[in-house]
Amino acid sequence: MTEARTAWGVGLTTIAGDGTVLDAWFPEVGSGPLNAADAAAAVVTWEALAEPDERRNVTVEVVQLQIDLDAAPASTADAYLRLHALSHLVVRPNELNLDGIFGHLPNVAWTSAGPMHPSDAARLRPLLQRAGIQVQGLDKFPRLTDYVLPAGVRIADASRVRLGAHLSPGTTVMHEGFVNFNAGTLGAAMVEGRISQGVVVGADSDIGAGASIMGTLSGGGTVRVSIGERSLLGANAGIGIALGDDCIVEAGLYVTAGSKVLLADGPNTADGGKRVVKAGELSGRNGLLFWRNSVTGAIEAKHRAGVGVTLNEALHA
Repeated sequence: MTEARTAWGVGLTTIAGDGTVLDAWFPEVGSGPLNAADAAAAVVTWEALAEPDERRNVTVEVVQLQIDLDAAPASTADAYLRLHALSHLVVRPNELNLDGIFGHLPNVAWTSAGPMHPSDAARLRPLLQRAGIQVQGLDKFPRLTDYVLPAGVRIADASRVRLGAHLSPGTTVMHEGFVNFNAGTLGAAMVEGRISQGVVVGADSDIGAGASIMGTLSGGGTVRVSIGERSLLGANAGIGIALGDDCIVEAGLYVTAGSKVLLADGPNTADGGKRVVKAGELSGRNGLLFWRNSVTGAIEAKHRAGVGVTLNEALHA
């Protein structure tokens, strides 16, 4: 019998006045079973911070939890622990069960003082304003940096990276970059575009300004889109297929699985013409250059020699 893959966490959970569990913060996260002695020591540490906040009409309690990564989320705290495990780099995107996670994440009013029930935020708005507390968002997912500060990572605009993003050391997320939950980078990378849910980007790759990567949530799709190492997705470009290592997509070009692509460097058809395939047939292949022919308007692809892009080492140190 296969041994269950588990993760554990100890931290604090916020509960609204009507009993709704709003969130769970796990500053201590690990893989494997939770050691009882370590858990007891951690509980003592975090109990000192478990104080109610009457301004937000919430109570704060210590939470300790161990979960089966292959089972579906069972509670709000369980869902938050999975998001923390991703952002603490305990697991990689797509390597844990997130089925039904939206049903365990309540819609929350995210304020500068912490989470609130939306109805309480509306009712207590005058008191909140006098206390200098601002509502910064209304969503199921919080900002990554409100819960986890990933080591060796730069994030220019914290509101554009969700908890559950997996950002490896050396990653830079610029102001217009966006990283969803269960998505991210597997090494140093430049992110100036959008990384959707389920997408992973390999080491030393560059997601250009305004670029977009289709995720599994787009149109109900099930195909896992990914980008390999040393690849470049040009500015304002987009893909709905996987890119292998050392690939380039020309700026402004959007390539979906159904896009018709002319193979510029063969093999030729029986009548000597260039072969045309759907881009899905090229998904995941290494060393390809995609561009649009400015004369014919056709999307073309050809093999390219050598390695792909090279990131600025000082920028991503």
